[in-house]
Parts: sequence; C-alpha cells; structure tokens
Amino acid sequence: MLKRRRFLAGGSALALSACGLPARDIAPPQAALILPDRPVMPLLPAHYGAITDEPFSIPAVPENVVPPHLWRQEVDNPFVHDAPGTIIVDPDAGFLHLVGRNGRAMRYGAGTGAAAFAWNGDARLQFCRSWPRWRVPDAMVARQPELEPYSVANGGMDPGPGNPLGARALYLFQNGEDTLYRIHGACEPEYLGQAVSSGCVRLLDHDVIDLHERVQHGTTIRVLPSLAPTTFAGVY
Repeated sequence: MLKRRRFLAGGSALALSACGLPARDIAPPQAALILPDRPVMPLLPAHYGAITDEPFSIPAVPENVVPPHLWRQEVDNPFVHDAPGTIIVDPDAGFLHLVGRNGRAMRYGAGTGAAAFAWNGDARLQFCRSWPRWRVPDAMVARQPELEPYSVANGGMDPGPGNPLGARALYLFQNGEDTLYRIHGACEPEYLGQAVSSGCVRLLDHDVIDLHERVQHGTTIRVLPSLAPTTFAGVY
C-alpha cells in the first residue's frame, strides 16, 4: 500500500559511521534534495478495504492512486429521462451510472475500451456471474496467440486472482446474441477512468461486487459513444 508520507532514512547511519573518523575525512554536507509538491488524496472510504469473505481474497485498494471523483458514490442523476435500473457508461468521463429513484444515481469509476476496440450502443443485461471463467474470443486469440490456452475451445481461464474478469461479470446481449462485451472487475486502480481496455467496461472488484448486488437481469445498458480517441495500452 502506498504511504502518504515518505521519510528520508540514512542520516543517523551516516552519523554513526562517521564516529571516530578524523574531521577531514567527513564529506561536507550536501544540499537537501527538493522534490516538487505532490497533492495528497484523502483517505479512501472503508468500503475499499480488503475483502476476505469472498471465494478469493481481494486486497485493499492502494491509497493515493484513485482520485476521489472516481470513488463509488451516490450523486444527482444526470440521466433524468432513463428509467431506474438503467446502466449508462460514459467512456470519456470514465463513469458508470446506475440510475436510481428520486433523482439519484450510483456512480462508479470505470475503465473503458480504447479507440480501436470501443463499442457503444444499447444492450441487455442477460445474466451475471460471480468469479467467472474467462473464455478468450477467437478475435483476441488471433491478435494475441499467447492467449490460445484460454480460448473458448480450450475451456477458458479458471476464476481467481489473475483472471482478467475479476470477481463479477455482467454479460451484454443484443437481439438475443452475445456481444462478447462485459462489465467486469479486475480493473487495476491506476487505469481507472481511462480508455485502455480491449472493449469491456472495467470496474474495481469492490465496485463490481456492489453493482452486481444492485442490478436486475434484463435491465438496459447504454454505452455512450466516445469523442476522444486514445491508444490501446494492452489491458483486457
């Protein structure tokens, strides 16, 4: 976990090692290194602590990595014409909203698809899975042959740490067919809010578990078109 303050060590050791040496052998003091100011973020909410009651443990989100605007929080609903329960993803803002009642919505920080892999439009939440298997689509195997052991034909990757789908996956369908796009966990905190994935919408495991508990099968999911092209960083 990242620490909020760093302490410079070594001053005491230098003093001890210098004991007994002639004064002429002691190097003159050097000017202190001045580092630029770095803003320190407030402490994360308690719900981003370690989760130990799942089939696989989920570590706490590191401090000072995820900015507060990407934390899970209830906000005024910016999509007033959408029915409660609708999920709306804004890739340029890096947000996923779950529309609630009484003018409110739950907002989550989200990593989204890079320009070459972005998808937008309306879909249906067909079903959800806890700790899902990752079955790599053939198109991705063609781009990255090293993923062939986890292909659909080979049964995919076992759930657990290291599985790119993380703790939960929500499966998006259109006209009864699988779009192959998912809303899922396992988003590295440093990528939250960025468009770097291979098309899926990625949340922190803590947040996708919370979202999974709130959504209903059959709800509408709308992914807004991105107006900001970006570069694919190789994140699934």
